[in-house]
Amino acid sequence: MPSTASSNQNPPSTTALRERRAPVTAAKKAVTGDFDFVVVANRLPVDRVTAEDGSAEWRRSPGGLVTALAPVMASADGAWVGWHGATDEKLEEFNEDGMHLVPVQLSQEDVELYYEGFSNSTLWPLYHDVIMPPEFHRTWWDRYREINIRFAESAAASASKGATVWVQDYQLQLVPRLLRAMRPDLKIGFFNHIPFPPMEIFAQLPWRHRVLEGILGADLIGFQRQSDANNFLRCVRRYLGFTVKSQRIHVPDEDGSPRRIARAEAHPISIDSALIAQLAEDPAVLERSREIRADLGDPDVILLGVDRLDYTKGIRHRIKAFGELLADRELSVGQATLVQVASPSREHVGHYITLREDVEGSVGRINGEYDTMSHTAVRYLHHSYPVEEMVALYLAADVMLVTALRDGMNLVAKEYVAAHADKRGTLVLSEFAGAADQLRHAVLVNPHDIDGLKESIMEAIRMPEQESARRMRIMRRQVTTNDVARWSRDFLESLSRTDEED
Repeated sequence: MPSTASSNQNPPSTTALRERRAPVTAAKKAVTGDFDFVVVANRLPVDRVTAEDGSAEWRRSPGGLVTALAPVMASADGAWVGWHGATDEKLEEFNEDGMHLVPVQLSQEDVELYYEGFSNSTLWPLYHDVIMPPEFHRTWWDRYREINIRFAESAAASASKGATVWVQDYQLQLVPRLLRAMRPDLKIGFFNHIPFPPMEIFAQLPWRHRVLEGILGADLIGFQRQSDANNFLRCVRRYLGFTVKSQRIHVPDEDGSPRRIARAEAHPISIDSALIAQLAEDPAVLERSREIRADLGDPDVILLGVDRLDYTKGIRHRIKAFGELLADRELSVGQATLVQVASPSREHVGHYITLREDVEGSVGRINGEYDTMSHTAVRYLHHSYPVEEMVALYLAADVMLVTALRDGMNLVAKEYVAAHADKRGTLVLSEFAGAADQLRHAVLVNPHDIDGLKESIMEAIRMPEQESARRMRIMRRQVTTNDVARWSRDFLESLSRTDEED
């Protein structure tokens, strides 16, 4: 049953703050561990796969976060705390790919309540502008708090005296404060990879005070965009009544006296641009890109969308716009093909099941009406692909469509740009994706405006090669200069300066 809990609109009293802190500080004290740098994330940076001989082995997970932090962990004697992906299974700590890994055990019920429930059916829609209505259940919140304590205890037991601990993302927003209660000697950073909502939307969360207090256990809080950092600062000022000056938050002790400073900053994440550029020059990848065009019937224009199958990504909007361009005869099958890669995501959550049905229904209707014997209007691929195949797709595509309704960053947009050293291709990018702050020379669009989206698609298709190359050159300079290694380095350097600056 949805919670009826609510929060006062006025800043809370010291007594109220103390009462709210009681359940959090109930976590047990931890002993000092051996590692000078600890990453805490919902998942470990490895996936268990089956080898050719049938045995199980671990393989490094794809993704920018692992790429950015693995070298740091190797050089700084690091450990990574996270769930290993299987329920109701206890694993001991182990070493893999130069990293010490600390598995956190989760039951099937933990996954349903903490992950699928509070993280992805409460926080995810709330933080993405309530595109879907969030659900507020006290049982979900209780389990979220319990699991955050479990992660914090593992991190505290792994960290050496004075170590740096970097907590990742919305699933673990209570961990910074829990860690500070257990291990006040630690330097703690937190990074929010998804958007942080405006104050008026965050106000809906019944546990808003405790979430803000949890995050404020960190010395440095990182966000994708300055607007996200500003939203967080406004919420802290409004709902906790703390003093906020510039990007610094004066976090008081329980009696209201000044205790320490926490900072909120924008640190936009990026990609391993050198790897993408290297793959884009690989002869096998180049040949594969030519095969893709031939397999699609060698149309004049290939439009490409690459997303997790998530309602925040605007997949339905882009398919609708493309279907209307065919109906308006602005485009024709054979002349243009839309390739939509939609990797599986949260397949047991109701909204995602409905989304898949809607997307596949729309694709079926368009193809049924416009396909020819030799050409397909929309090639829909509900799979995940290795990075080599993705780069081949980027090279084959003339227009990349990133039409997210709300996105913390969107690294696909940056990967598409990094792949095109040939300066070919045009990026159509939602202004509601964090990447729009860095890739200002894309064709920026409001994806809610279907007519505007159609116009932007046609602008991208008709853009003169010289203008397209000019824009791509500027965007590639931004992406290659500000890669994922620089992101992690800048954040950790800023975190290391917190004491001397504050």
